[in-house]
Amino acid sequence: MGDIGQFLPMILIFVVAYFFMIRPQMKRQKDEKRFASELKKGDRVITKSGLHGKIMELNDKDFSCILETMAGKLKFDRSAISMELSKKLNAPAAKK
Repeated sequence: MGDIGQFLPMILIFVVAYFFMIRPQMKRQKDEKRFASELKKGDRVITKSGLHGKIMELNDKDFSCILETMAGKLKFDRSAISMELSKKLNAPAAKK
């Protein structure tokens, strides 16, 4: 019991770190990957840098997309598209 008691605090720290830091990060990465793979032509999105646009083309070869903005067409990597901001953009307006 004495030997295990010495390692118990380290084990508890690892378990807490896993459930509060590692596991949520893995879930977020999985959700973002699924979001990027489900993008389709015509979706309105916001990039992580705040650029608003509509998807005109998707390229599976280099995992990029072309966004149409008010300034013209721009090519972005799909990972540059913000999942959270794009969902807020496409959510129905709140009732007042």
